[in-house]
Amino acid sequence: MTKIDKPRVNDASRRSFLKGTSALAAAGWIGALTGGFVLKPDWAHAAGSIKMGIATDITGGIAPSGNANWQTAQFAAKQINDAGGILGRPIELILEDTASDPGIAVGNVRRLVERHKVDVILGGITSSMREAIKNPIVKRGKTLYIYPQLYEGQECTPHLYCTGPTPYQQCAELIPYLIKQGNKRFAMPSANYRWPQLLNVWTKRIIEEHGGEVVLEEYFPIDQVEYSATVGKIKSEKVDHVFLTIIPPGLGAFTKQLYETGFHSNGGTLSCVYYDENSVNYVAPRELEGVYSCLDYFHTVDDDFSNKALAGYNEMWPGSNYKLTAGTAATGMYRGIKLYEAGVNATNGDLDREAVSAAIDGVTNVQGMGGKFSMVPGTGHAAMNMYVAQANGGKWDIIKSANQVQPNECA
Repeated sequence: MTKIDKPRVNDASRRSFLKGTSALAAAGWIGALTGGFVLKPDWAHAAGSIKMGIATDITGGIAPSGNANWQTAQFAAKQINDAGGILGRPIELILEDTASDPGIAVGNVRRLVERHKVDVILGGITSSMREAIKNPIVKRGKTLYIYPQLYEGQECTPHLYCTGPTPYQQCAELIPYLIKQGNKRFAMPSANYRWPQLLNVWTKRIIEEHGGEVVLEEYFPIDQVEYSATVGKIKSEKVDHVFLTIIPPGLGAFTKQLYETGFHSNGGTLSCVYYDENSVNYVAPRELEGVYSCLDYFHTVDDDFSNKALAGYNEMWPGSNYKLTAGTAATGMYRGIKLYEAGVNATNGDLDREAVSAAIDGVTNVQGMGGKFSMVPGTGHAAMNMYVAQANGGKWDIIKSANQVQPNECA
């Protein structure tokens, strides 16, 4: 039996991580610890493997999202390898833990570039993480970078491709629907960093264009746990809808305190555009009920490809708390790996960064979770299907959908 060395992760994530490596060993992967975690299939090609670096949060405050990304990367790579690889060459995955800490992440990402000499890096969840690692990857490392998470827009760096939704793709669908439901007075409690700050600019504009108003907008440190003054203002200002962009570790404290004011039971509504089936790792089920979200995929989206892929993921990771979902960037990770595959296919196997970038720019009609996607040439972003959904008894009911929504970025 193949021996798999232990990865460098803390005790909080070690059990699920080692469970996953055991499953991979049974499936034919070979693990090797070399300043990170390397997964190689047990077959080779004369030209060598295609090395994909995965930089995500295996530990730290948003580790559930990072682990979902890592499991998704393994699932997508195994799908491709089981089908013969990319033009006959297998994918090799090299993981580095970004640990929810940009300071730690920079050194670990450099290891992917300098020691492992990967062909592409996928990962980063928060925008502050992307900002920290993009220069070591793209500018200094001369490596192609795919960022999988929904984000605030305005990322137009050459050789950096965004495979998650943009503010326009999310808010142009969600906000008009909320206002039509009678939500006129909005509050925006937010984490104090780039994503909420810029997303809120978009959101306020759409709210005002459709006859609503923002009566409260406040920003907090990511680790804040006391929100009594803010939830008091939400009540006194007679807020109809809370557009929430607080993130873990402060998220659970806010949703608990808001719920306990009776906001939900008194008719108030809430949305959070990264909420999905993984949000139960961060928020109590009672505080999720009735919440709105807008993403590129939910498990209740009914198409054959997505249904089969989700079943395959669940078979590979039975009982895992880390689901293949959109708000955690896992669908963007899947989309990113399929995008890179399409780009390398188009170059006939040339892995040169310039060649692959040029090919990726023209990729169209690639199947991902939630439907096909196409890159918008010259923008580094993808048109994709979008879905407005509401939490209902542990599931997300699809309320409306829109096909091939444009990103409206970098044009």
